Amino acid sequence: MVGHRANERLAGELRRRIRAGDPAPGEPLPSGAELAERHGADPAAVRGALVILRAEGLVGDRPGRGPVVLAPRRGVLRNDERHQWEKDRARTDLRERRSTGATENDTGSVVDDLVFSARYTRVVADAGLAEALGVPEGTALLERVYRTRHRDEDAPFGLTSSYIPIDLLESEPALLDESAEPWPGGTQSQLRTVGVEVDRVEERVTARPPTPDEAEELGLGEGVAVMVLRKASTDTRGRVVDWSEVVLPGDRAEAVFTTRLERW
Repeated sequence: MVGHRANERLAGELRRRIRAGDPAPGEPLPSGAELAERHGADPAAVRGALVILRAEGLVGDRPGRGPVVLAPRRGVLRNDERHQWEKDRARTDLRERRSTGATENDTGSVVDDLVFSARYTRVVADAGLAEALGVPEGTALLERVYRTRHRDEDAPFGLTSSYIPIDLLESEPALLDESAEPWPGGTQSQLRTVGVEVDRVEERVTARPPTPDEAEELGLGEGVAVMVLRKASTDTRGRVVDWSEVVLPGDRAEAVFTTRLERW
């Protein structure tokens, strides 16, 4: 416990200096021995503090240079108001829906800031997807894989995979065509074109270490965890019409849940 407090204390001191621009992004940190001497800490505390700062995305490693200060990444803020916001927008005019979307809302970006890609694949429901969607195994699904990044960054904001039963979409061929993306207004707007109204959204959030592929694609440093958000959208008839998994980087994503309570 004493060692943990020493790690946290030193990490806090280094964090304040980094956020004040000393050292600046791209510059190396002092050596471990210099940090230990300057802050009156032992080498174990220095190593522990650097583990914390790497996990926060403030410090990374460069071959031949050791730990360096990283430029701040653009953050992602998800809250529990975004789904009603998206539902309301599904009934606005096309120009309004094209002006901004959920990613812009979550990141404070504008449309021209973003680079977007979508890949559609027809798949069949395995046991896990069948349970999540409440359909028989082998049901035809449309798998949609989305990536959105800021034009000034290499890594996407998150990794999104969405699954919708194909029979819900077949009456509107454009919904099966990845070249129609990005669809103005997002998934709820897409579903509205085939008469589907989302009634409720359930999200389950867990945390875990990233897989090697996730760490590489998200540009995660050593020790950075990911949040995994599994979202089930249910329509007014009680059907799960979309099930999604979103993998968010733990060093720059925040989930905020606000519960409004009835007054006495």
